[in-house]
Amino acid sequence: MAGGAFTSTGGDTHYEAKITFTVIISCIMAATGGLMFGYDIGISGGVTSMPSFLQKFFPEVYKSTLEHGIESNYCKYDNQYLQMFTSSLYLAALVATMFASSVTRKLGRKQTMLTAGLFFIIGTVLNAVGNTLTILIVGRIILGCGVGFANQAVPVFLSEIAPTRIRGALNIMFQLNITIGILIANLVNYFTAKIEGGYGWRISIALSGVPAAMLTIGALAVYDTPNSLIERGQEAKGLAVLKKIRGVDNVEAEFEDILKACKVAKQVKNPFRNLLKRHNRPPLIIAICMQVFQQFTGINAIMFYAPVLFNTLGFKSDASLYSAVITGAVNVLSTLVSVYFVDKAGRRMLLLEACVQMFVSQMIIAVVLGLKVHDYSQDLSKGFAMLVVIMVCTFVASFAWSWGPLGWLIPSETFPLEARSAGQSVTVFVNMLFTFIIAQAFLSMMCHMKYGIFLFFSSWVVIMGLFTIFLIPETKNIPIEDMNEKVWGQHWFWKSYMDD
Repeated sequence: MAGGAFTSTGGDTHYEAKITFTVIISCIMAATGGLMFGYDIGISGGVTSMPSFLQKFFPEVYKSTLEHGIESNYCKYDNQYLQMFTSSLYLAALVATMFASSVTRKLGRKQTMLTAGLFFIIGTVLNAVGNTLTILIVGRIILGCGVGFANQAVPVFLSEIAPTRIRGALNIMFQLNITIGILIANLVNYFTAKIEGGYGWRISIALSGVPAAMLTIGALAVYDTPNSLIERGQEAKGLAVLKKIRGVDNVEAEFEDILKACKVAKQVKNPFRNLLKRHNRPPLIIAICMQVFQQFTGINAIMFYAPVLFNTLGFKSDASLYSAVITGAVNVLSTLVSVYFVDKAGRRMLLLEACVQMFVSQMIIAVVLGLKVHDYSQDLSKGFAMLVVIMVCTFVASFAWSWGPLGWLIPSETFPLEARSAGQSVTVFVNMLFTFIIAQAFLSMMCHMKYGIFLFFSSWVVIMGLFTIFLIPETKNIPIEDMNEKVWGQHWFWKSYMDD
């Protein structure tokens, strides 16, 4: 792929590099894996609230939504099969990512992204034409394989190909595409829900083929990363690609660091066993905890079921999807805030500020719902309903510039090369495992805990804040192959793990 240099130039911490057209385009194309993931998150919530979809595949749920006299405001959508439709994708993704680790290491980041695109296309076709719940779930399982492969390869690809000083901003393009995908899905659902004839949900699902095709074409067009090429013995090609993406000929310092990392990586026979070595535990613990925390903010519960949540609050179906579009727009704009600040203010500041904002907004939501929304009745005036929407948007904004993008960025940039593919697999595995748990359990939790569900998530936010203060180091402007020496080796707690 051809590429020139942008006018913006400057040196990394000790690498010479320009911000090249090749890097920007490669990151845009690779990040479409996030677009597919985000579109599915948005589509799942919208489609599962469409009457025509519920009537065809979940008649019991459809019947309960019509029985206004006996329905519970918190329990009307509590159905394990409905939750399984959504969460089956994440169960498949957590299994697939363990296989994706070997593909990423042996065949490269590029081939792994291409495989993900093909999985996405096949899964989309099955979901769009399916006439039985079994076919829909099989389609979602195949989509889950795509998610597992894409989330394994794309964040690592972005972190390896980006110049150090803008690595955070370019990596966050993955999360930005997730938020754009959610917004587009909400807009699509808003209009397809109005289609008469009961096939609007099929159009919503079929349009998943667009980001799937974009990822597939993008994977064919981009270069693989120099780190991956050199790790697989293609040193000459890796050096040529490194010069191409950096826009300069003097890349010896970075090339030598990659060579050193690759020599260590080649000595590792079992990457997953290597992850358990003492010096790899700091990034492993951080990666696992960040994925657990990311899900226990409650964000996926809100974004998966935004239409369901607003229906529970008494909005009509159209108003529900319209409100979800508002939260989607807030999500996108707030992720752009992270793109701008992550390499300036740093990772820690964004994480800590968001903890305060998320805690306050969830506590207000819990109080309003506790006072105004009961099992079989509600006294939610337009003023209080608007307050809930504002607090949801405040919560979404804080997540979108912090734990959303940084949950993917920090793990992808902190593992050493010999552990990077395996580490990213564990990252995705844990993320999908807890996404599955939340997706499968949220509607039942809302039914039994009612407004207390937001108190539950807010208590986790407090734990996240304390964890960040004491255990998450700052990684801005640190070259990716220097993390052990300059980050973990200098942290007050983690440096004791670097003695091997």
